[in-house]
Amino acid sequence: MDIFNVFEISATALSAQRLRINLVSSNLANIDSTRSTNGGPYQRQDVIFAAVPTQKQFENFLHENLEGVQVVEIIKDPRPFKQKYDPSHPDADKGGYVTMPNINLMEEMVNLILACRSYEANVTVINATKNMALKALEL
Repeated sequence: MDIFNVFEISATALSAQRLRINLVSSNLANIDSTRSTNGGPYQRQDVIFAAVPTQKQFENFLHENLEGVQVVEIIKDPRPFKQKYDPSHPDADKGGYVTMPNINLMEEMVNLILACRSYEANVTVINATKNMALKALEL
């Protein structure tokens, strides 16, 4: 395995997890947003990842099957919106209910922790690979 392949794979994972952290941050920032540009409450977003080959060369496929991470799609959560009784809210309907975003605080915090841990793991891989390369140069 080429040392640069390790950096490439970890870089794709870092980029994907950074996007996931940004989406979680956006979801948390809009947890009480009852109005969006599309009309209605903010709709939770999530990301879908896929493993993709890092190189397209035929020779590399014969010896190694290295894969990186690619963002396939950013989706809107299809779960229904929450209804909250608050007749004093400006967006309340005639019955006094406000349609709130479909965001669960605990779920978002778990997603944030998972994304941060994955990001940290990939930084550790990069640092360990860099240290191995430096040790090899000392020989």
